Amino acid sequence: MGESVISGLVRSWVGGWVVSRGAAEPVDEPWGWTVDVGQSAQVARHVLPEPTEPDVRKLVAATTAPGTWLKVFTDDDTVRPWLGPGWRFDVPGYLMTVPLAAGGPVVPAGYTLTTWERGGVVRALVRTGAGHFAARGQLGLAGVVAVADQIETAPAHRRRGLGSVVMRALEDAGHRSGAETGFLVATPEGKALYSTLGWTLRATMASLYYAPDAPEPAESAAV
Repeated sequence: MGESVISGLVRSWVGGWVVSRGAAEPVDEPWGWTVDVGQSAQVARHVLPEPTEPDVRKLVAATTAPGTWLKVFTDDDTVRPWLGPGWRFDVPGYLMTVPLAAGGPVVPAGYTLTTWERGGVVRALVRTGAGHFAARGQLGLAGVVAVADQIETAPAHRRRGLGSVVMRALEDAGHRSGAETGFLVATPEGKALYSTLGWTLRATMASLYYAPDAPEPAESAAV
């Protein structure tokens, strides 16, 4: 039996995400993939595109290292009863895709846009005329897939269309690189923006991590 649609989508996202973050090559598992990330707050992540209760419970029982993350493609309420002590929820994620096409952004007056590529990662940076940081984002290139990641706008520069500038710049760069489809996992706040830019919601993702010594609640913001 062939790979399901959701597993294929998640595989594509994982493949571009590891390029963006400089993480290790994903390791195939019966339930999905394990990725060594190598950061103190995220040592490794397990990605389950079609989670089952036995698989999640087995991973939870085997986890002893703080900073281990689970990216489980279901909603928080479904996975919550499968967890044990020490697991904390991050904000939900939303897997989204878009067909890539040519067309760079129009940069608002008073800002400049710079893009560059290194090591398979495209970066877009928006600054003020005085050179102050305003917005940024990056794109992991993986063949016909391009994964947008770490999109950020400085609080003082929000609601000025700069997130759209970054996304359009990255989409154009991905298209020019030969990629056909853009992928990302949005935060709840980002999902609305990406929808207005033509991105389609494909799946909901519960994001959680093991922090046995952290007080409740202990939420971070990494997607």
